Amino acid sequence: MSTIQTNTVPSGLLTTMNGAPAATNSIQDAQNQFMTLLTTQMKNQDPLNPMDNAQVTSQLAQLSTVTGINQVNASINAMNANFQASQSLQAANMIGHGVFVPGNSIALTTTTNSSGVSTTGGAFGLNLPQNITSGTVKITNAAGAVVKTINLGSLPQGVQTLSWDGSTDSGGAAPVGKYSYSVNATSGAASVTPTNLEFGMVSSVSSGSQGVTLNLANNLGSAAMNSVVQIF
Repeated sequence: MSTIQTNTVPSGLLTTMNGAPAATNSIQDAQNQFMTLLTTQMKNQDPLNPMDNAQVTSQLAQLSTVTGINQVNASINAMNANFQASQSLQAANMIGHGVFVPGNSIALTTTTNSSGVSTTGGAFGLNLPQNITSGTVKITNAAGAVVKTINLGSLPQGVQTLSWDGSTDSGGAAPVGKYSYSVNATSGAASVTPTNLEFGMVSSVSSGSQGVTLNLANNLGSAAMNSVVQIF
């Protein structure tokens, strides 16, 4: 009578389980590895205690489940890549356009028209959750000093486009550069908290792991595509 050794793991099975990892993680590679492992198990099974049909069916069902999940993941990755490429193309059309994004910066710049006339100004905005009856905007320089206070008066709910001509409270002219601002607004006796909006010209577009971002001119940094409140 031959002796069945059940405490020795066949070398073929060890090779299958511990061999070098595949160069790729494709669905086909996963199927091939699974089938090789299953075949090796069946070849080296105890003939006195073979795998029954339920065990084989269970393992094949696991293969089907894993394959289905991998196929879904592959489809989602492909869709995500196509979506990001499409979003990048759409974002590229925004280069040269102005946008409102959440932020409290004002880029005070000087522009010269075709007639040689130069004007200084900076645009910014507010997204009001409700109508306001009064409000003030305080514009500060890099040192935190208030250079200009603007009275808003009453404004309706929604996105409001505002501007600063560069004049200061002392009657002078502020130098071009980057400023910040804060807002106090009320509706009757109740305080209202608006969303501050900064205006920037889109100079370029970047695409990476965080999605598509818009790079804004005048040192305003970058903004996510989905953060844009308004396009000009």
